[in-house]
Amino acid sequence: MAEESADVLIAGTGFAGLCAAIKLRECGNSSFLLLEKAADYGGTWRDNVYPGCACDIPSHLYSFSFEPKADWSRMFPSQPEILAYLRGVATKHGLPGRTRFGAALCEAVWDEAARHWCVTVADGRRFFGRVLISAMGPLHIPAVPDLPGLAGFAGKAFHSARWDASVELTGRRVAVIGTGASAIQFIPRVAEQAARLTVFQRTPPWIMPKVDYAFSGEQISGFRNRRRRFLFRTRLFWIHDVRALSFLGSRKLTAAAERMARGHLRRQVADAALRAKLAPDYRLGCKRVLISNDFYPALARDHVELVTERIARVEPDRVITADGAAYPADVLIFGTGFHTTDSFSAVRIVGRGGLTLADSFAGGLHAYRGVAVPGFPNFYFLLGPNTGLGHHSVVLMIEAQVRYLLSLFGKMAARGWKVAEVRPAVEEGRNAAWKERKAR
Repeated sequence: MAEESADVLIAGTGFAGLCAAIKLRECGNSSFLLLEKAADYGGTWRDNVYPGCACDIPSHLYSFSFEPKADWSRMFPSQPEILAYLRGVATKHGLPGRTRFGAALCEAVWDEAARHWCVTVADGRRFFGRVLISAMGPLHIPAVPDLPGLAGFAGKAFHSARWDASVELTGRRVAVIGTGASAIQFIPRVAEQAARLTVFQRTPPWIMPKVDYAFSGEQISGFRNRRRRFLFRTRLFWIHDVRALSFLGSRKLTAAAERMARGHLRRQVADAALRAKLAPDYRLGCKRVLISNDFYPALARDHVELVTERIARVEPDRVITADGAAYPADVLIFGTGFHTTDSFSAVRIVGRGGLTLADSFAGGLHAYRGVAVPGFPNFYFLLGPNTGLGHHSVVLMIEAQVRYLLSLFGKMAARGWKVAEVRPAVEEGRNAAWKERKAR
């Protein structure tokens, strides 16, 4: 059985994993290994290849501050462009030699006597590291609803995060289940191909206009000037940061945003009945706010139908709703998001005294600063529990958390510590104080 050791093991090679590895190397620590389940870098941006896949954060903000890219092609980057960026960053910083592909984590166990983590991957290889960083993120386990009769569906069925490009959609009857962040991007593309498209919606999202455009050659040349690029990114930062005030209770900002979203819906959907189905009945910010210019027009096409009735069951060639209506389908596509809560404990992580991460999270997700969990020495999350952002670039969150970890590692080295672990009282005190602050 093959075995390797390193000071730090990093699970995942999306934005979080690459950032951790690069910053460790910059601090002079080259004793690390990146463990990647797939055969390529990219994480979410490698796995999601559905038509129309793009980011809803501007490209100059959705990139590392220490690795700016002057020649982004447009304001909001597409999946292929983001993936190419991540591959380029990994190569530039010499990470291929420190990456082990095809290394899907099965189990990680803390060895108290040896004071290190023992990680076992799917093919039987074992890796040992003093520190284990989980950079696997919350968006990697697709959520497929347990619909009665789904197993007996005669056509093709797949989740948007596992897009099956071999399935021909042209001239087919397609049923899409879900109208979330991914669905509103691929539905317009599917509508261009399908003979009949039925979209099943549970809760209508708030959708804002997408101010997207291709950068001109002159703009790209300007971005090669470091100061101009910095000022542009800074402007984008504050535009997005102000949005947090709406989520934190500013009624004026929330009302203004809702007026903008309703106006967008009114301008794009002329049919009053369809508009009523698409109008949210909850305050903006309670769910992820989406951006799109082509989702509403796609639903207004003659061969597209929006269904809001609950799905009762799936039959071999149709979907049946609770009111007994039948919707014929040759292909089922799920745009139903991810198991974000389960993703943190999907791998069996065993800490001090045999405590598993799943057991620790049985009463709800928790972590100190979203990074550390009591009972798990030298184990740290990036984009861990309660760190998801609904208004800004998660790359900023990643960089902040990596800086925090590097500061911790520096203190450990200076004081001769081999192990660091957050105390339960410290974690509980900070989380309680934050909850009290939010409640004010």
